Amino acid sequence: MTNTLNILVVGSGAREHALATKISESPRCATLHVAPGNAGTPGTRHHVAATDVSGIVSLCHTNHISLVVVGPEAPLAAGLVDALLAAGVAAFGPSQALARLESDKSYARAIAHSLNLPGPRYAAFAQGETNAALQWWKDFGANIVVKQSGLAGGKGVVVPNSAQETAEAIREALLVGDVVLEERLIGTECSMIAMSDGKTSVAFPLAQDHKRIGEGDTGLNTGGMGAISPVPFADAILLEKIETRIVKPTIEGFQKDGIEYKGFVFIGLIIVKGEPIVIEYNVRMGDPETEVVIPRLKSDLVELFQAVADEKLDEVTLEIDERSATTIMVVSGGYPEDYEKGKVILGIEKVADSIVFHAGTKLENGQVVSNGGRVLAVTSFGENFQEAIKKSYQNIDKLHFDKMYFRKDIGKDLDNS
Repeated sequence: MTNTLNILVVGSGAREHALATKISESPRCATLHVAPGNAGTPGTRHHVAATDVSGIVSLCHTNHISLVVVGPEAPLAAGLVDALLAAGVAAFGPSQALARLESDKSYARAIAHSLNLPGPRYAAFAQGETNAALQWWKDFGANIVVKQSGLAGGKGVVVPNSAQETAEAIREALLVGDVVLEERLIGTECSMIAMSDGKTSVAFPLAQDHKRIGEGDTGLNTGGMGAISPVPFADAILLEKIETRIVKPTIEGFQKDGIEYKGFVFIGLIIVKGEPIVIEYNVRMGDPETEVVIPRLKSDLVELFQAVADEKLDEVTLEIDERSATTIMVVSGGYPEDYEKGKVILGIEKVADSIVFHAGTKLENGQVVSNGGRVLAVTSFGENFQEAIKKSYQNIDKLHFDKMYFRKDIGKDLDNS
């Protein structure tokens, strides 16, 4: 790759807005393109769907794109990186075969087990194997989590609270597709995102996502309602355990099997009595974790992408802003179930001392309108996470659209950490 690059960011969410913003700050970025982007993303926007593989390849040739950064999981699972590499375009992200780590939770669990990583007890069942799944749960004799094996936009997990809810969740999930049943662990969840060049991995700061729609962590799972980085309970001992027991064995395990993993690897963790346990793999940056991790990055992101392409990540040291960052998601009323789009969003220009990352937005007749379940992410810095959260909430008070909703308790569970 040359010193300055024409770069394309694929995706339309707040994660892609955050990535595109950081890329645009690099002197190594000659021109920035996004597909399809949203009303807030910088650069030239192209009306090409993230999963339109041939359309993205054609777009790259037309605009002399040097590097493609793939944000969401769906185009990775559709084989976009494979198609780009075959067309002679450098791409940041794993191949379709490796994207199976996220698109097939049964496969991911088997990989984690083969690498001897700490994880919950589990069993996988194919669509329709309802009786076998129900029997396994009864024999297991403890609370479980029900996960759709395929991609579900972060919403394919049910944490039932009674025997009746568990049975219903198993039956409903197995009508849709394959399912993984896992031991329900009690602890504190957090997210580890690392960058891999196939040989070396570099870990970003830990973040914590808040998944449930309701305050007090109640209600349905969502794609994420807010995030914090760093997490106050992550001391040097815990970080060392995560690095030596989970991140390093994951990358080394791929190497041993002749698998070249280049891209982001996201490891969802639960900390139980001080011990990190793997609860999921993703093959891209998390959302909304990206909105708190990437703003803290002081290093040149494009240089990091080049180091991955050149397999020189071992020569890189991450520079991180020591301040806390938080983001609060503003969502459409009804999300994560049915919700309306096209609501005019007011007040973005009034936000001060926070960053507004657009998630589900588009421009319509010169106005910014809602175009998804998660609409905006309001990110702030502070000397501690409480100060940062306060800034985000103060700025959310300046925003308005019909049926707008946000959780008012993000970070409250960490106040005593």
